[in-house]
Amino acid sequence: MANSVANVTPGKPKITGAIYTALVSANPTIPTDATTDLATGFECVGYISEDGVKRAKEISAETIKAWGGDTVLITRTENSTNFTWKMIEYLSEIVQKVAYGSTNVTGTLSTGMTVKDVPSYAGEERVWVIDQIMTGNVKSRTVIPKADITSIGEIAYTDADAAGIEVTVNAKPDSTGAAVYEYLKATA
Repeated sequence: MANSVANVTPGKPKITGAIYTALVSANPTIPTDATTDLATGFECVGYISEDGVKRAKEISAETIKAWGGDTVLITRTENSTNFTWKMIEYLSEIVQKVAYGSTNVTGTLSTGMTVKDVPSYAGEERVWVIDQIMTGNVKSRTVIPKADITSIGEIAYTDADAAGIEVTVNAKPDSTGAAVYEYLKATA
């Protein structure tokens, strides 16, 4: 197969929103393609910083050697996929709920919102959907059917930058053993 510039693409967010989430406990209908509208219950977390979404695959292995130094076995000791992004709609109720938990955020901006940072909060399993438009109007949908937030980055309150909450989510395997699905479809 020859090289093709048509296969080179940036990842651009869908104009109406790119990252959606729902609680696993709400039993949402998890998408299985790149184009079907998301089911009721998914909420958009709004604008993401210009750094976009970063996906990291971490594989650790142990090498077993025989007498004489030959490698005879390699065993995987860790295999995980993490996604990181920074939500910059800091005043959004869903952004605060994602970071601090649904039960730790009450009220609204108009009535007065209270956000509690509870050290013993264990987190909520969430479904994540990342919708993108690729070169040639190819739709890309990354589905993480079950994930936990494993890190919340530093929040900077400054004149020079938007306040935002950076999260890292760790994808966990579903009942089929898959932790992440990526669907791609060319559209007119």
